[in-house]
Amino acid sequence: VQLQASGGGSVQPGGSLRLSCEISGLSLRYYAIAWYRRAPGKEREGVACINGAGNTEYVDSVKGRFAISRDNAKNMGYLQMNNLKLEDTAVYSCAAELAQCDHLLTLWIRPSNWGQGTQVIVSS
Repeated sequence: VQLQASGGGSVQPGGSLRLSCEISGLSLRYYAIAWYRRAPGKEREGVACINGAGNTEYVDSVKGRFAISRDNAKNMGYLQMNNLKLEDTAVYSCAAELAQCDHLLTLWIRPSNWGQGTQVIVSS
């Protein structure tokens, strides 16, 4: 399985970015896709997850601002990030696992493959 996150960049507070996760080596339909981030000096945290049925979960700090989606036909996952804040600055990475979203977001189950991340910088 290979995962490649892209779409990061540098934006001002209040700005938006759309991250993409290209997933290869598996049939995505039954997998949950999760986004994680690691801010400088902090532990990795789960940000958002979407399961095979399309149900979504988010960490409280991004609820109402971030939206996760998927396109099984293209083997892609997406994270739309709106109203970005300084504290959203981090390296974002994605994972695809046969697991429940709450287990993935809390890292009770740690993905076997994070893929290469993409840097998001929010600064004024």
